[in-house]
Amino acid sequence: MPRYNLFRKLVLLNVILLIPIVVLYFYSNRTSTHVLATELTQSNTNQLIFFQNQINTNIGLLSLWPNLLLQDSDISNLRDIWTYQKYLDLDKINLMKRIQSKINIQQSSSDFVSHILIYSPAMRRVISVNDVKEYDHRELMADLKSGVWQVVPDGDNNYTFKLVTVSPYSYRTVAQPNLIIEVQFSSRNIEKMLDQFKQDGRRDPFYYREDVGLIFNRSADRALAAELVARLDKSGLEPIKSEIVTINGEKYMVHIVYSDVIGWYLIDYMPLSEVMAPIEKSNRLFYSSVVALLLMSSITAYMLYAQVQVPLKQLIRGFQRLKNEDYSIRLEPRGKNEFSFVFVRFNSMVEQIQELFERVYLEKIHVREARLKQLQAQINPHFFYNCFSFISSMAKLKDTQAVIAMSQNLASYYRYTTRQEKELATLAEEIEFIRNYLEIHKLRKKRLDYMIDLEPDMNGLLIPRLLIQPLVENAVVHGVEAKAGAGLIRITGYRTGSLVCIVVEDNGRGMSDEDIQSLEQRLRQPMDEEMGCGLWNIRQRVTLRYGEEAKLHLARSDLGGLKVSLMWHEDEQDRLMGEALTYDRSLTG
Repeated sequence: MPRYNLFRKLVLLNVILLIPIVVLYFYSNRTSTHVLATELTQSNTNQLIFFQNQINTNIGLLSLWPNLLLQDSDISNLRDIWTYQKYLDLDKINLMKRIQSKINIQQSSSDFVSHILIYSPAMRRVISVNDVKEYDHRELMADLKSGVWQVVPDGDNNYTFKLVTVSPYSYRTVAQPNLIIEVQFSSRNIEKMLDQFKQDGRRDPFYYREDVGLIFNRSADRALAAELVARLDKSGLEPIKSEIVTINGEKYMVHIVYSDVIGWYLIDYMPLSEVMAPIEKSNRLFYSSVVALLLMSSITAYMLYAQVQVPLKQLIRGFQRLKNEDYSIRLEPRGKNEFSFVFVRFNSMVEQIQELFERVYLEKIHVREARLKQLQAQINPHFFYNCFSFISSMAKLKDTQAVIAMSQNLASYYRYTTRQEKELATLAEEIEFIRNYLEIHKLRKKRLDYMIDLEPDMNGLLIPRLLIQPLVENAVVHGVEAKAGAGLIRITGYRTGSLVCIVVEDNGRGMSDEDIQSLEQRLRQPMDEEMGCGLWNIRQRVTLRYGEEAKLHLARSDLGGLKVSLMWHEDEQDRLMGEALTYDRSLTG
């Protein structure tokens, strides 16, 4: 056998099992990341559009003021105040005050801190809320741009937005306008709204216009914002756009929304590392878990190889040498595990076989070998593997009572199965052996319970050894363990004259009437490879021992499972021997 063959297969199997998990996780993670990026982009863009609409609404309201003021009668009179001589100085003063009051009211109606200036070319005066003064008409006319918001730097990285409206609107076709209304507001209003928009700490919005500059919020990282603007593809700026910009190895998700009212771009950015940090942490945790799982699987595979495959190979080699009649083979137990126990038993078995070959005739050896094979065939290796595993677990939990109980029952169980000097045993011994067997299962499975009800005068009944135990084992393994919930095994016995009847029944999953009839029919035929040897062996033994009248009957139990009945007529000689043996034991006891 190749070295580490099983180990390599197990490791390869673990890797093959992990590959689909990793691939599915990678695909799921990529899909979720794409969906997250899409939803995040859409959400941020919608919020920018909403904020941009708020800015446009406020500025749009300011744009309506000149038209509203031009409809006012007092302001309308201002256009030709010098034309009509009927206006007295006092009337002019009162008119100015009324206009200032209306300007104040108009300015107070907006969330923006704004200023309204009314220029009267006839008076060569400019009227504001707090003042009426002269102005340079030639300078004003040289810079006049009617109906368009103009941006003028005013120092400290601030800007003044101006909207000039003239009356009449087509003044360029006449000598000069007769009234000019100017609305102003500072970029600090936009800065204040940017501060309100920056809520979750990850936002850092600002405004950008290529021919003017930048408007920041108060806590903005201005150097980073300027670097982002410098790296944007300005030739491809669209009204609504999102892109990824890399600065000093750090990626930023940039969202852009254009304002057609003031001609500025609203830009917001967010570090991708902050958004992707939880996902990346989850990825690292998953891949670390995969590596740890692969490592643990490899260690488990190696332990399985070292603790199971290697001892099995040693057993195979030992049996091969036994097959070649080499009885000097001995296996070296290592550690304290199930295979150590098996090796000790193997060595003991080989030693006994070797001793028998040296002391008795070949015919006696054959008989002894057949008996050993018969007894060993009825011992389920998984049974005592589980028992020793239970003892090991309880020892680790320091449950000494469970360890003692299991050890005592297991010792009594194997003491009975390994006593090979007698072919027959009393029914009391067999029942005590079955009780030990059920107690072992009861320790391992708390849901299992059993009832034993035998007539007292049946204790001395002589029967073949290990005749009833396989029936109980079938009831446990194929009946109770195959069904969830509490399990019950009931063993009853009675005698009517010379007729002896032993009944084993359970509350397991049971069998249908058709399956019972089919099984009973197969028990009457020679054993084949598809049929278990337990029931067939019992039927053959009881028939050979007590004649053709002995029966093994199957039926459905009132407990819900299967009912197996053994019936035979007791031989008079066996009855007398059993009574004598019972009497002797009562005296020694």
